[in-house]
Amino acid sequence: MCYQPIEAIILSHLSAHKTHTMAKTHILVVDDEESLCEILQFNLEVEGYVANVAYNAEEVLKKDLSVYSLILLDVMMGETSGFKLAQQLKKNPKTAHIPIIFCTARDSEDDTVVGLDIGADDYITKPFSIREVIARVRSVLRRTGRGKDENEDIVRHEGLELNLQRKICRVDGVETRLTKTEFELLSLFLRNREVIFSRTDILNRVWSDEVIVLDRTIDVNITRLRKKIEPYGKHIVTRLGYGYGFEE
Repeated sequence: MCYQPIEAIILSHLSAHKTHTMAKTHILVVDDEESLCEILQFNLEVEGYVANVAYNAEEVLKKDLSVYSLILLDVMMGETSGFKLAQQLKKNPKTAHIPIIFCTARDSEDDTVVGLDIGADDYITKPFSIREVIARVRSVLRRTGRGKDENEDIVRHEGLELNLQRKICRVDGVETRLTKTEFELLSLFLRNREVIFSRTDILNRVWSDEVIVLDRTIDVNITRLRKKIEPYGKHIVTRLGYGYGFEE
């Protein structure tokens, strides 16, 4: 395959390297070809992403995949193919929402159809140019809403994601409608995990001073929020006599 040596790639970019202020989006590169992983990792980081690598499916399954906004996945790998790994990820609610781009030397129409049927978001045939990969990555991140621009603030736990700027909640990749109060409650809990807030704390942070709120109102809103964000509602815990919080 016609890849440039890693040294040439690095030298060609150093002079043009610029500081990126975009918020960090994490991408996982999965390929059993170490030199290709290095090239992709370097160039993705030049573009401002955080890029990690794995050389087989077993390594991937040991990682905390909740931090990744996209996976670049080779098809032909070791004991477990990229197709089989993608099927596992798409069947798991905690990883089903992560976009996948297949990168492969298998360029038949049948292979492309299989990849897309599994749920891949794009399919790139080797050998490819780095510019093409970067363009495809940007396109998929933009289309799936997984990319973050410099002004956005996103917090997530596994497949539960809050975009604090755009006021959007996604559960396993699917947008979930929350009321303003529910959104503010979840934002408070997700940004302060493992902290138990008293009812007074919650009232002061979520409801305005002009609104009279009963204890029962807090309970009802949290019960409704738990249902809307299933299967992650169980992480909003109650500590009798103390209050509520989000535990991992």
